[in-house]
Amino acid sequence: MLHIVDDEAVVRDALTWLATSRAIPSRAYDSGAQFLQHAGDFDTDGDCVLLDVRMPDMNGVAVFDQLLTRGLAQRMPVIFLTGHGDVPMAVDTLKRGAFDFFEKPFNDNQLMDRVQEALANSRRAGETAAVHARLATLSTREREVLDLILAGKMNKVVADQLGISMRTVEVHRAHIFDKMQVKTAVELAGLLK
Repeated sequence: MLHIVDDEAVVRDALTWLATSRAIPSRAYDSGAQFLQHAGDFDTDGDCVLLDVRMPDMNGVAVFDQLLTRGLAQRMPVIFLTGHGDVPMAVDTLKRGAFDFFEKPFNDNQLMDRVQEALANSRRAGETAAVHARLATLSTREREVLDLILAGKMNKVVADQLGISMRTVEVHRAHIFDKMQVKTAVELAGLLK
């Protein structure tokens, strides 16, 4: 989902049209505060924020700071848009994790290409976060069994090394596969590479 945050309706409409021309779903917000109410509702296909720098009440940099504070900037890459180029501000936001910075007027194709790259990055970050969340559900013993499975150990060797029965290893292995949403050790290894 492309989140368009700009106080000018004509800019929001133009960016929404551009996104539609690339088959990118979008949602427009007329203020940073309105957008922040929805920040964190992640789309499985990725999220990107087109954020105007100069807006009344809460400017784009303040919105970006809120995303950083909430730990959302990696899952929601931010591309700044500004009609008033400020090189030091651009450099500062890029150093702090902004995905890109475009000065108005911008090249439509270049902007949408960067949006698609940001969406791909967001999707990968979301997949990684989902894997880490599933890993966090494993018990300490399941993590030990997991490590030995990933090392290529057979159930009998895992049982011997951990001092448990082979049946217990099989139960842990089944729980691991279930929690990690995989069917084979190869699939598990691919997920955790």
